[in-house]
Amino acid sequence: MSSIGATFPFPVRLKTSLQLDPVLLTIVITLLLSGFVVLASASIAVSDNSTGDPFYYLERQLLAAMIGAVAAFLCLLIPMQVWKSIGPLVLLLGFALLLLVLLPGIGYEVNGSRRWIRFGIINLQVSEPARLCFIIYLAGYLVRRNKAVREEFVGFLRPMLVLTLACVALLAEPDFGAAVVLLATSLTMLFVAGARIRDFMLFFATAVVGMALLALASPYRMKRLTGFLDPWADPFASGFQLTQSLIAIGRGEWFGVGLGNSVQKLFYLPEAHTDFVFAVFAEEFGLLGSILLVGLFMALLWRIYQLAIRACRAERLFESYLAIGLGTWLGLQTFINIGVNMGLLPTKGLTLPLISYGRSSLIMTMIAIALLFRIHHELEVDAKPVNRKSDAKKTAKRPLRKAVRT
Repeated sequence: MSSIGATFPFPVRLKTSLQLDPVLLTIVITLLLSGFVVLASASIAVSDNSTGDPFYYLERQLLAAMIGAVAAFLCLLIPMQVWKSIGPLVLLLGFALLLLVLLPGIGYEVNGSRRWIRFGIINLQVSEPARLCFIIYLAGYLVRRNKAVREEFVGFLRPMLVLTLACVALLAEPDFGAAVVLLATSLTMLFVAGARIRDFMLFFATAVVGMALLALASPYRMKRLTGFLDPWADPFASGFQLTQSLIAIGRGEWFGVGLGNSVQKLFYLPEAHTDFVFAVFAEEFGLLGSILLVGLFMALLWRIYQLAIRACRAERLFESYLAIGLGTWLGLQTFINIGVNMGLLPTKGLTLPLISYGRSSLIMTMIAIALLFRIHHELEVDAKPVNRKSDAKKTAKRPLRKAVRT
């Protein structure tokens, strides 16, 4: 579906002013502001206890939002043709980040996982920018090698080998959740691009078997994967996080206990401001509030996929594949986070986009949304000359009709 973009007359090097999708912009701003409110409530106790500042995590998230806004604006000014042409370079950047974090002295380790690189006051979780790099590369590959992807197994295999290496690097950190999201997003993009079902199913089955073997090879990982099946069997160890999350969601009932009145966030629910922020939200706003939040995320995905359809109809395949990839990434991460909070999925350590505390996640999500705005802008600019010509034809015909009548 097309939409009339909101016009912002920024002094940039464009032939026309930036045009942003007002519906997508409204959804994103609503989620972002809601995230600040929920984060302030979910983190106030742990912030005050650990730092003496009740808004410590909120202030850091606000700083990340400002950095993300600047980065997003700069990315918004870059034409999509440039993003398409630098696909191989961003691929190298993605691999460089995944390898650098594994080097002693560079990678920053927390709770046994080496996932971060320090950049001043920001600890960059490398899986976030690396994921975006791989999505941009894959979108470009699907345009350049579309026929091979559709007709040859080798055309399908090449990008999957690249992404498999990326997943291996992610598992070395280890970051099982990020590897799952990247692989699932890539397979979705290949499926939409027309990959043969047999190639798709073969690799999908291989990936499932590989992930299962990795889980079986690690008793700790296997315990985490199976703990969600019956968390009450060990409520003070492997099932502690999930049982506390379910208690929080249950306490919310229909309308919630009210903003700021959550009990589970008071040192009962671990990671209440990051991985399990949805449980705190459900406790304070209840079932109706949770349905509204899920509805906002569904509207976000719907708008992104509609943008992908528009780009495809305009024969902008790179933009279409990129929008599909970004939408799948955000949708899958949202689904996994909420599923973990509700006990539908094993714990993965993924944030809820635009809501959870996670500065790397917030910055990269804002950059991804900026790319979507850029796609919308270019589609609107391309459509304008057609409208102007049709308007000119109508204007030219009116005097002739008057002359005939006279």
